[in-house]
Amino acid sequence: MIEVERIASSINKESGFREMIFSKNEIAYCQSRANKFECYAARFAAKEAFFKALGTGWPEGTNFNEVEIIHDDKGKPEINLLGQTQRKLASLGINKILVSLSHVKAMASAVVIIEK
Repeated sequence: MIEVERIASSINKESGFREMIFSKNEIAYCQSRANKFECYAARFAAKEAFFKALGTGWPEGTNFNEVEIIHDDKGKPEINLLGQTQRKLASLGINKILVSLSHVKAMASAVVIIEK
């Protein structure tokens, strides 16, 4: 769970924050939305929930912007692992990742379940 304003402030004030945390596809998606900071915050919450669900925290050799939140053709959110992060986590035997996103004007939250 995260405050939307905290993410908005970081994006607006910290040079490179957005690119360090979000993939190019996520940035394009969030920027196209009327509630873009809610979208960014929900994705940030999902990335944090993902690393917590791993049981390892944020492992060395992984990057937040390589844990990408995408949507299937019906709009259901999914986690897509990219690049170095995908290679690093391949040995963990992850079979399925389930993700749920929620957001309102002031707060965003996410739940991630990893099946091995």
